[in-house]
This record gives sequence, C-alpha cells and structure tokens, in this order.
Amino acid sequence: MIERLIAFDTTSRNSNLDLIHEVRDYLAGFGIESELTYDAEGRKANLYATLGPTDRGGIALSGHTDVVPVDGQDWSSDPWRVVERDGRLYGRGTCDMKAFIAITLAKVPVFLERGLETPIHLCFSFDEEVGCVGVRHLLAALAKREVRPRACIIGEPTSMRVVTGHKGKVSARCRVRGLECHSSLAPQGVNAVQAAARVIARLDDMAREKAERGPFDEAYDVPHTTVHTGVVQGGTALNIVPRDCSFEFEFRNLPGDEPMALLDEIKAYAHQEIEPAMKAIDPATGISWEPISSFLSLATPEEAEVVVLAKALAAANDTTKVSFGTEAGLFADQGMPAVVCGPGSIEQAHKPDEFVSLEQLALCERFMERLMDRVCAG
Repeated sequence: MIERLIAFDTTSRNSNLDLIHEVRDYLAGFGIESELTYDAEGRKANLYATLGPTDRGGIALSGHTDVVPVDGQDWSSDPWRVVERDGRLYGRGTCDMKAFIAITLAKVPVFLERGLETPIHLCFSFDEEVGCVGVRHLLAALAKREVRPRACIIGEPTSMRVVTGHKGKVSARCRVRGLECHSSLAPQGVNAVQAAARVIARLDDMAREKAERGPFDEAYDVPHTTVHTGVVQGGTALNIVPRDCSFEFEFRNLPGDEPMALLDEIKAYAHQEIEPAMKAIDPATGISWEPISSFLSLATPEEAEVVVLAKALAAANDTTKVSFGTEAGLFADQGMPAVVCGPGSIEQAHKPDEFVSLEQLALCERFMERLMDRVCAG
C-alpha cells in the first residue's frame, strides 16, 4: 500500500484526484462508501469514510495526501518509487505522511473482520503543505452532519510519540509602493526597498522581544513564538530609486499568544511610522498586506479522552509538543479534540532521500492493533 500511494505525484501544485479515486475504489471493494469534498476548481479532493456503525461518533484517523516538491533536490533514487535499503523505505511522502495513510488503509479489512463497535473515520485531505487549505472544506462538510468524529488522531511523523501541542502560524505578504526616480535625485523619490527594510527591521525587533520576554513553554524545542522574514523582492537597477518591494513573513505562535495581535502590531508600525513620510512626497505611495496562509495552534489537555487513548495505543507514559504545525488545531477548533502521532521523524520530512524506518512502521502497526482491541467486538 505504501508503494501504491508513493507512486502518485501529489506535490501540492498537482491534482491529488488519482490517489483519492484509488483510495475510494479500494474502500468500495469492502463496501465502504466515501464522501469527497473538492476545491473550487474540482482538481483536488478530500476523502471522508466511516468504518463500522454510522449512528455514533468515533475516532478519526487523519492525514494529508499532498507532498512537498522534489525540485532541485539530489535524490539517490526515484522519489516516486519506494526503495528499501538498510531497514528503511525511501520515497517522497514515506515519512510525511503517506506511510500512516497506507497502514490505516491496509488495516481496513482487519478492522471490518473484527467487527467495529466504535466507528473509525478516515479523513484524507489535500493541500496541507501550503497552509492546511484542503481540510477546511472537509471540516465544513462535517459541521453539517449529525454524526461526526468525537476525537481525532493526526498521523504526522512524531516517531510514534503522542503530541498534545503545536504552534500556530500566520503568514503574510507586505507590498510597498514607492515613487521611482533617478538615484541622483533620490530625495525626490520614495524608496520602496528602504521602507520595506524598516518594516523588516521592526519584525526582527519583535522576534528578539519574543525570545527575551516570552511567553515561554519549555516543552517546545523553541520555547517561544518566532517571527521570521523569508522572501524579499524589490528594485530594478542600482541607479533607479525602486518603486516596488515586497516581502513575506510569518509568526509561529505558542498556544495563547495571539498571532493576529502581532500582525496588527506590525501593520500599525508601518502605517503610523513609515507611511506618512512616504505620502508626504506622493499620496499614491503606501504599504499594503496580503494573507498567505494560517493554521491554528493545538493545546489538548493531558486529561482529554483522546490523549489517554493515544498514550495507551502508543504504549507511552508521556506526551510532547512540537514547533511544526498540523491540521490538528483545526479539528480541535471544530469540537473534535486531537492529538498527533505517526511513524517517522520530522527530521526526514521534506528532504532528499526522505525515508521511514521499518521499525517505525512496525510501531504504527502495533498502534493500530491496540486500537482494534479498543473499538472492535472481536
């Protein structure tokens, strides 16, 4: 099943429909009906299906079907073909996160044979890698259902450790419109690059303030909210005062540290401290903002039913928190408490020669078998 899923190039820029239809047809072979929810163009879809009784809420097993690009990466084998060597399976998505989906699907006939008393819901989404976009369509459809999952396990790579918390993210693009002129007459123009640089410098100040003052949660490897500028574009030639500059930045926030307040703070600085001098030269200049992506943080209480369950399934006594984001916060926001637990290490995700170890797959299989013991009659 891992080989079948990896063979589909579901890089986020591509359609995932071939993979989704493969899963739909596979489930139909066991008499399981799937519900698909699509993007606006109909090029991509989420899949939702229920194993067992449909008159009660159960446990959702959730994962995303898209993967990150392999462009420019130095792979030692075909990224769309699984290669086994040294106790590892190599291929794009083996770790993040088709192995979890594959194990879930491979266990479907066993779940059915043992007879489910508590249903298992399958939630497979698109475009997680570009901002948890697709799952929002699935969640909107679930909100209209009388019966939906009562808890969710997201199978992102955590080395099969139970994750109860992760950071949220808000990313945006800032566009600065200046006034072009010859550089020998620089005071008569409005330098968009320099204006953007001042905003970026303020973002850097905000990053240092978070590192120094918090809030802090030492359970995270980076125990505070981070502020990061990753892309800057502007200018045409050194002897031209640049008219345009844009940059992209993000906040990765601890639960409880409101990212929209940080976004409002940087906007206020730009509009109050930088824009007036620009507009004094030319009223047509200014600074504008575009959202790029966002997802919610996760903070599931240790005493929550899904945490107790996941710890038992993973044979774990403790939980952890991670700085990377998942769809779990969106499920939790819709009243479905969530944890993250899946095979593979995030250290291998997105890299050339991505892999998952056979040991991790075995741990995930045992996780599923313990889940069967909890939800099945036989």
